[in-house]
Amino acid sequence: MSNEPADTAAHSLWGGRFEGVLAPEMGPLNLSLDVDRRLWREDVRASRAWVHALVGAGVLERDEAERLDGGLRRVAERLEGGAPFADAPDEDIHSLIERLLFQEVGELAGKLHTGRSRNDQVATDLRLWGMGAGRDLERDITGLCRSLLALARASVDVLLPGYTHLQQGQPIRGAQWALAHLWAFERDRTRLDRATHAAGVLPLGSGAIAGCPFPVDREALARSLGFRRPSENSVDAVSDRDWALDLAYACALVGVHLSRLGEDLVLFASTEFGFLRLADAYSTGSSLMPQKRNPDVAELARAQAGRLAGNLVALLTLLKALPSGYNRDLQEDKRSLFDSVDALRTAVPAVAGALATSAFRPERCRQAMDTELLATDLAERLVRRGVPFRRSHELVGRLVRRAEDAGVPLAELPVDTFLEVAPELGHDVLEVFDWERSVESRSAPGGTARASVQEQLAEAEGRLG
Repeated sequence: MSNEPADTAAHSLWGGRFEGVLAPEMGPLNLSLDVDRRLWREDVRASRAWVHALVGAGVLERDEAERLDGGLRRVAERLEGGAPFADAPDEDIHSLIERLLFQEVGELAGKLHTGRSRNDQVATDLRLWGMGAGRDLERDITGLCRSLLALARASVDVLLPGYTHLQQGQPIRGAQWALAHLWAFERDRTRLDRATHAAGVLPLGSGAIAGCPFPVDREALARSLGFRRPSENSVDAVSDRDWALDLAYACALVGVHLSRLGEDLVLFASTEFGFLRLADAYSTGSSLMPQKRNPDVAELARAQAGRLAGNLVALLTLLKALPSGYNRDLQEDKRSLFDSVDALRTAVPAVAGALATSAFRPERCRQAMDTELLATDLAERLVRRGVPFRRSHELVGRLVRRAEDAGVPLAELPVDTFLEVAPELGHDVLEVFDWERSVESRSAPGGTARASVQEQLAEAEGRLG
């Protein structure tokens, strides 16, 4: 090991039984400071709590605890400025903070690690970060839901084609489309809340694997750090990353929902559809084609899905064959989690802003609507007049074929043709071809009738607060 003074040399938390130093090739593989440096706030916070726990356990005197706590506060002030990270020789954030603490309080810093291992230390730091990250993402998703809610409120009277298989199916309200995406993100908020809840179990006090030999009050320690409770088993505590999978999965599903929303926005903003206009602030141009107005916010949001799914798979694969207890493989868990949270914290606010400044183009929506969208309404008219649905479906299918063969919209077939195929439709059959009447007939809860949509809006408003 190095004999340099503590204020300039790399500070190692291990090494007494080793001779020499790490091989040059091993150094870069062993280092994690470039990744875990962002946990410095959590590490300082947990260390300060541990100081007070050691007082309660009789390991530290109160004056020692005061000196250590003051030293950790000064370390935090130095780290806030970022200077200690420049060319830091340390292996990880834990050794960097301990080295800086030695500079602040001298040999007393050596008492801080009593009864604690990097295994339970990093597990605690990461959970603290995960709880904060989950709450941050919940707030971002809430903002996105509010943008969708505002768009839905503004588009209750907008009618557009509803699509299945990317083919026109039935007419719906613009609000129904916006709310469909809102409810998906509302489920994401629930998943993020569950992941945050799962992270709230304190590993600190588990030591390396067998637990702490000093009478630390782990219940009080958990409360002081904002955890729900301490972990039940020391072996499990240092290796459990189930909560991290919960968070990665929640992030991956947000990515899927962003991708689906992005795909809709790309289509709806295109010349061919033209249903929706995105603000210039969320669009870009072409370096060659002066007329281009590209929906880049939607495309970039759509692109996150693969990245986020990949992070989930990477974490699952990392964990799938580890033996019990802590293993150094777990050093890689942070890369996936940090990247997923960073990706969403960048993409979600951008999409929320794009939606908040977008608007439907009602006339263009109406122009795109083919009267075949009301074929189901014809079948339902027959059902109301006693014709079994399967027979109704077949009869209306024949009418659609007649219209196609004649090269006219379904609504322009002669009344006599309707009556020839299905006399039960009646001479007033053309009254079916009314967009508003069609959407208003879908009045069951969750449907696209005005009253049903208003119920959804009220429910969404209540959930978002």
